[in-house]
Amino acid sequence: MNQRQGSIAYVSRVCLVATLGGLLFGYDTAVIAGAIGYMKSHFAMDAATEGWATSCALAGCILGVAVAGWISDRFGRRNTLILSAVLFLVSAIGTAIPRTLTEFIIFRIVGGVGVGAASMTSPMYIAEISPARFRGRLVSVNQLAIVTGMLVVYFVNYWIAGLGDEAWNEVAGWRWMFGSEAVPAVALLVLMFTVPESPRFLCRQGKSDQAREVLVRIGGLQHAEREMAEIGEVLSHESPSLGQLVAPGMRVALWIAVVLAILQQVTGINVFLYYAPEIFKGMAGAEADAALLQTIVVGAVNLTFTVIAIWTVDQIGRKPLMIVGSTGMGLCLTALGAAACLGRADVWLLTFVLGYIACFALSVGPVTWVILSEIFPTKIRGRAMAIATFCLWTANFVVSQTFPMMDENEWLIETFNHGFPFFIYAAFCAVLAVFMIAMVPETKGKTLEEIERSWTSLTPPVLNR
Repeated sequence: MNQRQGSIAYVSRVCLVATLGGLLFGYDTAVIAGAIGYMKSHFAMDAATEGWATSCALAGCILGVAVAGWISDRFGRRNTLILSAVLFLVSAIGTAIPRTLTEFIIFRIVGGVGVGAASMTSPMYIAEISPARFRGRLVSVNQLAIVTGMLVVYFVNYWIAGLGDEAWNEVAGWRWMFGSEAVPAVALLVLMFTVPESPRFLCRQGKSDQAREVLVRIGGLQHAEREMAEIGEVLSHESPSLGQLVAPGMRVALWIAVVLAILQQVTGINVFLYYAPEIFKGMAGAEADAALLQTIVVGAVNLTFTVIAIWTVDQIGRKPLMIVGSTGMGLCLTALGAAACLGRADVWLLTFVLGYIACFALSVGPVTWVILSEIFPTKIRGRAMAIATFCLWTANFVVSQTFPMMDENEWLIETFNHGFPFFIYAAFCAVLAVFMIAMVPETKGKTLEEIERSWTSLTPPVLNR
């Protein structure tokens, strides 16, 4: 390692370990897509029960972010991710061997707590340990890990489903799908003990020497001294009270974060990620095997365009990607709803779904997490992100719970032929585009301390709009 320049390889390795939390986030939330059809038959579920079996993990996510902010601010970002790994492992085992639906839901909620904690802690940890010049890129790698986890579990689900017939899958196949999560959970648990704590958290704990050592390894001596000076200056003006969140500047930052978090979910992404096989079977008449294959294609497109986003978020900026992406999502959803109303969903379904997924992966998926990880002060970043992420998972829960109920409503089917939910999600895409244009500042290229000072100064934010 060059002490003058630091080690890009070192910071990349540390960030990649942290992104395993994101991979498990994606794996845990998407495993239900391949299993829910078989579970529906096994447990004789109606639409409301199907929605609850799918979304119960999201109730755990809400609980996870509610406590993870305090845990990460009190015990550290790394220790919070270690706890998440333990919860993932317990959930993987528990959801593989339940005797009743109630037992399944309990262990699914346990995993949801881990997802909620990892969903806010992984990007926050990466943002705090990354140099400003490629912080957006590294935080976006966490989104890449999320969609990679989704794609991997789609392949795993397809492979497991192919091991037996329909009857075997209804009895045992779905259990192996959930149990497979134990492998990445163990990997995260072991590897988190090989990476350091966030230097900004170490400074807060009075461990400046340890923080400096980490910063030297990341960016070299000059980078370490500059970062230590900025962190020290900002921390000297920070209050540990949550009251800081409602200070004049931070009130705006919190409001922006909460609205972005909600809009990321109510634009409908998890309907396709959780229910894709059922959508392809219900709207396009695909067989179970073909529906799972089409879901893999969805995951592959999600992954491909997330890679593109990683290489553009620090060049093009956060705002342009979000505006273009949300507009494209809205157009695809509107077209999908119209195709359903006209009875042409069987022809156009996959095309419009893939267009929507591509736009989301290029923008709203990764960039929302980048913005959420950047805009809050170090001392309250954990709790502030917890509030925003709490709202995100609450919105996710509402969308995931209500989609089967809308999609199977007889009056809506007669009137819109399964197209109604997509018109609703398209309207929220329009709201997101307008909100980005009118309210959200650009944070590209700014250090975390520069962003913080822009919110907390007496003058209006100096970030480029």
